[in-house]
Amino acid sequence: MSEPVADSASNARDRHFMLLAQAAAEQARAVGEVPVGAVLVRGDEVIATGFNHPIGGHDPSAHAEMAALRAAAGALQNYRLPGCELFVTLEPCLMCAGAIMHARIARVVFGARDPKTGACGSVVDAFANRQLNHHTTVVGGVLEDACGAALKAFFADRRRASREARLARLAGATEDASLGDSASTPAETR
Repeated sequence: MSEPVADSASNARDRHFMLLAQAAAEQARAVGEVPVGAVLVRGDEVIATGFNHPIGGHDPSAHAEMAALRAAAGALQNYRLPGCELFVTLEPCLMCAGAIMHARIARVVFGARDPKTGACGSVVDAFANRQLNHHTTVVGGVLEDACGAALKAFFADRRRASREARLARLAGATEDASLGDSASTPAETR
């Protein structure tokens, strides 16, 4: 399972980079995607950012982590990213955990836990398997409340919009039915 957040100087650093990941998540929300953002860092330098875009990209692998890993690999001209850290607003899924391991990321810091697909201890703990040839340190719960609130607000807005659209369709169908009745009334009264 992921480590608890320690009270230390790294905690302020972790919060700083998580705020940048939250800004990337806002980019996803702005285009109608689930608001998850990621920032890949080497030392104190941001190498790449990424945000969720599987819907717009027609790509099931277009998670924030994957976008950041691809951009960083391109920027560094290397598919291996040793010594790098990945900050992401939502606990990585199994697909992203595999890519993180293959990229040789040294450390993952995530915000909100994912009780449905989280691969850092919520559902499975991919990083705890000592048989694997690369080991990544994982820290969870950095700005967890804020990261979780952004996701909850997004899905609440989506449910509200869906409900309003359904009600509008029902109101339109009712209006169409009543117009159809009144349009036939003059001919029926003759």
